[in-house]
Amino acid sequence: MKILLESGDNSPPMSGFKLGIVRLGRAAGKTKYALLDERDIQLVQQYAFEARVEVDRDGNGAKIYAYAYDINRGRSSGQHVHELLWERHSGGIAPGFKVIHKNGVTVDNRMENLALVSCNTKEPIFEEPHTKNREQSLYWVAIQQLPADPVEEQYPESFITKFYNANGEIVEEEDDSTCYYECHYPPCTNMEKELREFSICGRCQEARYCGTYCQQKDWPVHKKFCRERKRPCLSERPPER
Repeated sequence: MKILLESGDNSPPMSGFKLGIVRLGRAAGKTKYALLDERDIQLVQQYAFEARVEVDRDGNGAKIYAYAYDINRGRSSGQHVHELLWERHSGGIAPGFKVIHKNGVTVDNRMENLALVSCNTKEPIFEEPHTKNREQSLYWVAIQQLPADPVEEQYPESFITKFYNANGEIVEEEDDSTCYYECHYPPCTNMEKELREFSICGRCQEARYCGTYCQQKDWPVHKKFCRERKRPCLSERPPER
């Protein structure tokens, strides 16, 4: 899915230009989107986009990145979107260097948000729930302007979420003991740094939130899909032998 957004005078963070938003699919418990410059939205004609969860092997949680591969060449041609865009607009990435996201939002792939640094450079740690005025950030405002996904609203059960354990391996959805979740509120990109760190919706036992603020903000939409989780029926005890 691609959407071009243009802000009005009432939205200072987005005033004066258009943005591209690409639907990446579901990962870590919710549908993810990538933010691009308007000029790069045309890439959806050549590349397939998806969300990819990468687990920090040092035990610092996980991050979600936008990943893309050439439709005609298959997944073997894939790479991170921020690296693809950097090579496209700023040249190659020399050995010993890496591209980082300045604001810590790993799906905000506007060139203005990307920077080339040494691999030895320690990336800044962003604690989004404690960041002042995060609601006015460009990514936050853009995602809030997205309309509800009509396909997901009509067929919510058809969307499969991928979960990854500490080894980066895909695990079954039912097993949440080794899965990292991102806050369910769409514009929030805060992700668990420890397993089962976030609170869970007491009704559906599926949506997870980094705090009460995001849970309350998400309720008007979440309540349309929130269903009380059925408790498993107790089976009869097998006859003793």
